Amino acid sequence: MKIAVYGATGMVGSQIVAEALRRGHQVTAVTRTGSEVEGAAARAAELGDRKAYKEIAGGHDVVVFAIPPSRAGESHEPFVSAHQDIAETLVKARVFVVGGAGATEVNGVQLKDTPGFPEAFKPEAESMSRVLDAYRDASGVNWTILAPAPMIAPGTRTGEYKLGADSPVGDSVSTQDFAVAVLDELENPRHENRRFTVAN
Repeated sequence: MKIAVYGATGMVGSQIVAEALRRGHQVTAVTRTGSEVEGAAARAAELGDRKAYKEIAGGHDVVVFAIPPSRAGESHEPFVSAHQDIAETLVKARVFVVGGAGATEVNGVQLKDTPGFPEAFKPEAESMSRVLDAYRDASGVNWTILAPAPMIAPGTRTGEYKLGADSPVGDSVSTQDFAVAVLDELENPRHENRRFTVAN
């Protein structure tokens, strides 16, 4: 399978690249600067560059987006607008988005709107919620969003995890096992045109 990964050098994206390469897939690492990633082809592209996205999607079976919105205080509008555009751009490639835990639901209420949700993470959660809405409103695009558990961090690759629909199924997940879940879904699609969640 030909897989392009935006955010290929990030905490999550690097593990998705590693897992895809481990399984023998052809991977293109997409970053702003075209950084070299061992075992993968390199491509420079910005998230909001529609022309580059269409070129990349045209040469791959799947395009994975493992890029969070800015955590440096910058506006999230370009990030949200880019995903809104991607959701409305018809391509043959499957679109796979690394979602956010804040947009998952507890008793029908998004986690970001529950008491005690950290204020520092609320802007990112709000933006990821809007991204989810954009794909849910899309037509003609084959998309999937996988949201991690509330805590995601580097850890150990166990190859074991739990899946859920819209509600968290655990408190944490390692980036390695998150990547295993991503590749399992790409190789054996079971959540096309919907969001699901994963935890250890």
